[in-house]
Amino acid sequence: MKRRNLLAVATAMALTATTAACGSSGPGTESGGPTKVQVWALEDAAVNPIATASIKDFNTASGNNVELTTYVNDAYKQKLQVSMGSPQAPDVFFNWGGGNLSQFVEAGQVEPLDDLIAKNPDLGAKFLPSVMDVGKVDGKQYGLPMIGVLPVVLFINKDVFAKAGVQPPKTYAELLSLVDTFKAKGVTPIALAGSQGWTELMWLEYLLDRIGGADKFQAIVAGKDGAWQDPAVIKSLEEIQNLVKRGAFGSNFASVNYDNQGASKLFATGKAAMHLMGTWDYSVQKDANPKFISEGKLGYVAFPAYEGGAGDPKSVVGNPSNYYSINAASKNKAVAADFLAKSLTSEAYINGLIDAGQVPAVKGVEETLKAKPNAEFTTFTYGLVADAPSFTQSWDQALSPSVSEKMLTNLQKLFLNKITPNDFAADMAAAK
Repeated sequence: MKRRNLLAVATAMALTATTAACGSSGPGTESGGPTKVQVWALEDAAVNPIATASIKDFNTASGNNVELTTYVNDAYKQKLQVSMGSPQAPDVFFNWGGGNLSQFVEAGQVEPLDDLIAKNPDLGAKFLPSVMDVGKVDGKQYGLPMIGVLPVVLFINKDVFAKAGVQPPKTYAELLSLVDTFKAKGVTPIALAGSQGWTELMWLEYLLDRIGGADKFQAIVAGKDGAWQDPAVIKSLEEIQNLVKRGAFGSNFASVNYDNQGASKLFATGKAAMHLMGTWDYSVQKDANPKFISEGKLGYVAFPAYEGGAGDPKSVVGNPSNYYSINAASKNKAVAADFLAKSLTSEAYINGLIDAGQVPAVKGVEETLKAKPNAEFTTFTYGLVADAPSFTQSWDQALSPSVSEKMLTNLQKLFLNKITPNDFAADMAAAK
């Protein structure tokens, strides 16, 4: 499954109802009866039961009428872009946080949620801080997390490590040493689906986070002069080319694909020792290589610390969550806010997410996770995010589509040594 589809599934908390499209009334359509609140989200059949129950509970208790329309990924983006600012826009809309959310904030189309949180202190305190931060723009809260967390982690093939007599890396120097060890034994050190730039991006995301700190990417997102040409960015790009030259990814990584599970299979069958990937790969392995999971051969650790780097080794990158925001033009903002406050942190909603295999972005669910299937992995994921001082959103989600496309293209050139780090940075600095 493509990652974008995975994201669509995993992140589309999709208060997907069986309701037909209901966008005709738009925001601000109070007519004396129950207040209608239009909610737009992505489709996600896996969580339909959770969504249906959540909406039903709220409507029954409040006497209001929350209605939901869902769209497939690309259609949703287009529909939302066209409708925002018009009478056809929804009251509540799904978004990806970060740069995706900020474009609507800059257009004055999103209602700040700080007053809602101030009036409901338990609401703001309920979510994991690093995930909440991605729903902020210029210090104000505009989005509330509405789905599980999906950080990127370093997966370990325990069998391969045991045969080599080595331990998972805690530092980047140890990772480089492991590259040499596995290469000498004829094992590809790190599986990489290099035919797709987004898999390579994870290396740049973590290296910059560890070398320069999370603020370096935030400067890029903010469009600050020189951000792409910061020494920490150049150093991170150099480290990537060093990894390639060292043989970290083998010689055929450019032909390996993630969508057909190429990298995941290399890793699960012991032809590669490590795999840097989002936590969604656990489900991929469970479906495609179940014995790899059931026989306890899959290990996982945080990305190693970079010696002398400015970044906090507890920080994570990946997909923090998706978010619900309120349309600033809605005349039903009070009901929309009440719906978010009462639904997203309700026990039924959170337990529904967990039962669906998600790791909710809320505090205090450790014991519940321990009692569910795959507890070892879900509690590891939860702890990683709960302890993280920052959670950097995947760059291709945080940046504009045009900048993201150029970045991924340049990244593939970088891995193939067809562009220098300085040329990469200069080209990205000019990208719009």
